[in-house]
Amino acid sequence: MGDRLTQLQDAVDQLAQQFVAALHFVHKRHDLEVLGPNDKVRDVNQEPEQREVDPLPADEFRAGMSELSRDLITKEQQIEYLISMLPGLQNSKQDQDRLIKELEEELKAAEADRQVALKERDQVLAELDKVIRSIRRP
Repeated sequence: MGDRLTQLQDAVDQLAQQFVAALHFVHKRHDLEVLGPNDKVRDVNQEPEQREVDPLPADEFRAGMSELSRDLITKEQQIEYLISMLPGLQNSKQDQDRLIKELEEELKAAEADRQVALKERDQVLAELDKVIRSIRRP
């Protein structure tokens, strides 16, 4: 699981893909209709794979549009939630500075602990080396 910014970027990318998928669905599956009294719909007999538009029945088209709309709204709400979870929206600059200083102090303490553990490791390795070298075959 990535950090919040990575999650937010992934969600925005997914939303963009959903927009493209919705536009593709509308473009390929709408019903051909006349817009004015002089307009005509050409009857082009092409193979199903070659048709520019493959219309769905009106109820299926509306159901598909509703599903795509719900998906877009859900993704948008997920993005809003991720944005609300970003640090800094409810914190002042002073709070953020204080938090950074606390984290720096924690990091210094952890580094000191690490240095102590490294020294202990080196001491134990040296003692183990002495023990191993002192063992003689009978």
